[in-house]
Amino acid sequence: MINVELKDGSVKEIEEGLSVIEFAKAISEGLARMATCARIDGKVVDLRYEIKEDCKLEILTFESDLDGKKAYWHTTSHIMAQAIKRINPKAKLAIGPAIDDGFYYDFDVEKPFTDEDKEKIETEMKKIIKEDLPIERFSLPRDEAIKLMKEKEEDYKVELIEDLPEGEEISFYKQGEFTDLCAGPHLMSTGKVKFVKLLNNSGAYWRGDEHNKMLQRIYAISFPKKSQLEEHLQLLEEAKERDHRKIGKDLNLFMTHKWVGSGLPMYLPDGATIRRTLERYIQDKELALGYQHVYTPSMANTQLYKVSGHWDHYKDDMFPVMKMENEELVLRPMNCPHHMLIYKNSLHSYKDLPIKIGELAHDFRWENSGAVCGLERVRQMCQNDAHLFVRPDQIKEEVGKVLDLIFEVYMKDFGFPESAFAFRLSLRDKNNKEKYIDNDEMWETAESQLRQILKEMDIEFYEAEGEAAFYGPKIDIQIKTALGHDVTIPTCQLDFALPERFDLAFIGEDGKEHRPVVIHRAILGSSDRFISFLLEETKGNLPTWLNPHQVRILPISEKHLDYANKIKDMMLKEQIRAEVDERNEKIGYKIREAQVNKVSYMLVVGDKEQDENKVSVRARNQGDIGQMEVNEFITKIVEEIKDKKI
Repeated sequence: MINVELKDGSVKEIEEGLSVIEFAKAISEGLARMATCARIDGKVVDLRYEIKEDCKLEILTFESDLDGKKAYWHTTSHIMAQAIKRINPKAKLAIGPAIDDGFYYDFDVEKPFTDEDKEKIETEMKKIIKEDLPIERFSLPRDEAIKLMKEKEEDYKVELIEDLPEGEEISFYKQGEFTDLCAGPHLMSTGKVKFVKLLNNSGAYWRGDEHNKMLQRIYAISFPKKSQLEEHLQLLEEAKERDHRKIGKDLNLFMTHKWVGSGLPMYLPDGATIRRTLERYIQDKELALGYQHVYTPSMANTQLYKVSGHWDHYKDDMFPVMKMENEELVLRPMNCPHHMLIYKNSLHSYKDLPIKIGELAHDFRWENSGAVCGLERVRQMCQNDAHLFVRPDQIKEEVGKVLDLIFEVYMKDFGFPESAFAFRLSLRDKNNKEKYIDNDEMWETAESQLRQILKEMDIEFYEAEGEAAFYGPKIDIQIKTALGHDVTIPTCQLDFALPERFDLAFIGEDGKEHRPVVIHRAILGSSDRFISFLLEETKGNLPTWLNPHQVRILPISEKHLDYANKIKDMMLKEQIRAEVDERNEKIGYKIREAQVNKVSYMLVVGDKEQDENKVSVRARNQGDIGQMEVNEFITKIVEEIKDKKI
């Protein structure tokens, strides 16, 4: 007999060799019906897995967590592949994993899938679900596995098997006439899946390599309840409306071009206005807090990154080396090594610290062309970066100030609710030390200090192993977006390693050299990602202070043009972004277009307004708010911009 500890801490004694699904049935038939997989000692396993030793076990369902959902979706990906093979037996299977929001499968077929094809596939999937085919798992030796896939003419599966390490178990899942190479986990039968929907399709290179054949990928989703599917489809429609790429195109904010390259967006005038305003805003805040701003080159000698450790730990994410005369140069992935040298350029006393060096710096990171996405994921970014050189006794205070600044920016100035934030203490993975600078004492000190600071500030947090930077632990602020995604934008990192590597020092009160500690911090993250995030959160309805179109003056006819331009000039002198719609169009048309353009305020001017030195004001969010004296309106909007009202 063996002991199994459940999630609630209770222990059950069972016979050795009992499968997970049998164990679930012994607890509750209802639990067994809902079970999708299990987690044993932290590892996700199949329902068919036999329990052979004492362990901690958690039965997972679709509702319990992402791993539970992924088993459900992975099963549905096999159902989709089986349906396609029934419709087109010549289709070759590539890979079909579950992802965080559904699943996809890649196929080698003669032509891209059409909407009509997807309807047929979906219909066939429903038939397979209705057939309630048992799903069986089996393993084969390497030679037999290759032979089976060759007999089925599944060339991609053969390649995958051949690439598996020696001694690796080669498992398959079979449902009816369909067999697929797969590690699992899967449900017990196809009938366990209820509601499916094929979403979109695209081309995808085999193994993500542009030198390989282009395959056809179908994305899809499935749920146990119809209401869940309907809710998800509504969310997808909402996502389309919030997609910053669509908003950016509709509002003419940025563009890309193949001659410039993937992941290299160009800001158009209105987008540049948003970015410039944001960057001035954060720099002004930093200046008020004692930051000193610098400019450093966007490239450096490879030796700089060998000293910093980036070469060993980050080289694969950097652009290739450029050999010029007797130098090897690379585009920089981040700015910290440059700032280390700026600190090292002068002698510092303990009285000088903290020294806060900030920069809006262009960094470059190699991203696969399939991974780049509008402004969210780019190959060149502008980082709102800063490095604080502090004495060890200043760590707590200065980390606290960084966190206070994050609260001020996100909650006060941009109005995000506190409930949208989660604080993550990102630690190294002690079982994979090769990813990190090797110094156990340094890691334990840095991690414990950040943990203590969060506790003393009474900030709720959770810990995540394996999420630290290679040189130190960090506090990542996870933000729940309007679409329910978790994104990391602001971050605060504690670093004992780079000061050591660059031999940084300050003269202490005792007249001797001491080592400073570096706090790496980003508030807006990169300007690009922050703008993408902000556009999606607001649907492009930016607050007035950030809006490139703050006021549009709409003359009813040509005879009101002079008056309209006079008002515009008054506003420009107050640094209000104002423009006049001089077109010979009806006023209703002008208003509708201004609304589509997300203009904050529309000022209609006709005979009455001109005679009384007034404007009829329409606000984007309030509609018609009546007439105002011109100076009264100017005072109102100047105050709104100055106070950065939401």
